[in-house]
Amino acid sequence: MTDMNTIQKDKLMSDLRVVIADAEELLRMTADQAGEKAADVRNRIEARLHQARIDLLSLQEAAVEKAKAAGHAADEYVHDNPWKSIGIAAGVGMVIGLLISRR
Repeated sequence: MTDMNTIQKDKLMSDLRVVIADAEELLRMTADQAGEKAADVRNRIEARLHQARIDLLSLQEAAVEKAKAAGHAADEYVHDNPWKSIGIAAGVGMVIGLLISRR
């Protein structure tokens, strides 16, 4: 379940980066458009892009913190339970080996 959440968050961050890049390109392409409405729309888009960049950075920082915490927890578990960890790793390796040999 956690892997699926991580994949979804990574995809969301990637999609958000693409949207930001596309919006920035659109702003550059329409920079020569005159008029009060065009300027107002550009200002609103720029403000939303700025907020999107902040949100993206926040998401990235949260993802890094969660990954560090998970790594730290796994490290502590292995240090506290070395034999159990070895047994689990051996069991997982055996199951993977059996699955691979079936093909």
